[in-house]
Amino acid sequence: MKELNEHINDRYLALWLEDTISDEELKNLISHDDFLAYQKIKKGLLVLEKPDADTFLAIQDSIKRKAPRVVSMRKAITWAASIAASVIILMIGYLFFEDSTIEITTSFAEQKNVTLLDGSQVVLNAKSRLAYDEKEWEGDRRVTLEGEAYFKVAKGSTFTVETKGGHVTVLGTEFNVIESLDYFEVSCYEGRVMVATSALKSVLLPGNSVRKINGNHLEKGKVLVEGPSWVSGESSFTSVPIRYVINALEKQYQVTFESKGVDLNSKFTGSFTNHNLEVALATVFTTMNIHYSEKQIGTYILSDMNEK
Repeated sequence: MKELNEHINDRYLALWLEDTISDEELKNLISHDDFLAYQKIKKGLLVLEKPDADTFLAIQDSIKRKAPRVVSMRKAITWAASIAASVIILMIGYLFFEDSTIEITTSFAEQKNVTLLDGSQVVLNAKSRLAYDEKEWEGDRRVTLEGEAYFKVAKGSTFTVETKGGHVTVLGTEFNVIESLDYFEVSCYEGRVMVATSALKSVLLPGNSVRKINGNHLEKGKVLVEGPSWVSGESSFTSVPIRYVINALEKQYQVTFESKGVDLNSKFTGSFTNHNLEVALATVFTTMNIHYSEKQIGTYILSDMNEK
């Protein structure tokens, strides 16, 4: 009789969770203590997809067949009031621990257009990674970025981009973020952008940028265009150590460079095309008086022309 009553109570719980019976109806069907416990169960399931009654019982029956000694609903309530009942444990096993992280990556020479859950648009540059928690998105618009991305954020609650170099916080705007090696740069094209590093915070208005190189202090700069040039197929740099330009070439063309023969801290200002390797190599290295030769397919040796 006890097992029958527990099964009936479980059925009432399942019907209540799918809103087939109301709170008042449930109160009339079970004890006051059980009703309080069931309220805790419902709170625990708010982050999950609400199961219908048949699904709920099917999950429970499946688990019980595999483990005959599963505790009863009443014992589970006593054993773990914070979890509220064995149904929480069962549902967590099926749903809660399911990874809700969405991850988008790009390969060499690849760009991806991404639409986020709120309609925000992201263009992801080559060899980059963007990730966010789908379940948490409605209450916390937050993404993590490795590489480079151009954001057009839909207006709404705070939107945060987390990188190793710093965090970028906006409400709705357009901006570009680079996080690669120990290089961090944010450029604002519309609206206002808050950039926070471990050392300080800075607010950017349209046309402004900040960057941090090799752990140094944030440097302020200007952007004179309406958006990042790489979106249109050209990578641009302003007084950037050549090693970051080399890294960008490797990402765009899936090549490698042996660069021991050059000063990697020498500064480069200019751009290279993302669609023609030979033109890109000549544009960058001829300008910098750097000799380049192909050692084998996909591998180039760099040396200083002034030392030849």
